[in-house]
Amino acid sequence: MQLRSLTALAVLSLGFAIPAQAADVTVAIGQSGDSTMVYRLGTQFDFGTSWWQSDVGRLTGYWDAGYTYWEGDETASNHSISFSPVFVYEFAGETVRPYIEAGIGVALFSSTELEDNDLGSSFQFEDRIGLGLRFSGQEVGLRAIHYSNAGLKQPNDGVETYTLHYRVSF
Repeated sequence: MQLRSLTALAVLSLGFAIPAQAADVTVAIGQSGDSTMVYRLGTQFDFGTSWWQSDVGRLTGYWDAGYTYWEGDETASNHSISFSPVFVYEFAGETVRPYIEAGIGVALFSSTELEDNDLGSSFQFEDRIGLGLRFSGQEVGLRAIHYSNAGLKQPNDGVETYTLHYRVSF
């Protein structure tokens, strides 16, 4: 059932991304702070503008919509969907451009239980920081994402993920 859900979401994400022409797709793999494996599929839409452009680099960003599968034991697996604006500072470069990113968005989890964490509510905020390299319409990077309900409901154990991601432009 979980594999079918992931496959269906992947097909839907790609279906929305292809007509848009400006959409990118990201796949990521990593672990939570509690060593739960996480698999993420996302679609990104660039802001289409730059600020503070100089010889050093530029500030830009993108909208990110994603699905994450949290692999637990048979009773502790979880799913989440998220949406976030992400700001990116991209350093200047001829063929390879290093970048750093940060964003705050929202996420919905299928369950409030994740391993030994009680998230308190299905609604969570998603805070992220990352870094990586962009080249030839592709990107590879590392990302840390923290999920928390910001104390809106107790308990609020929160959870972090640390992932390696690959992004490709279509």
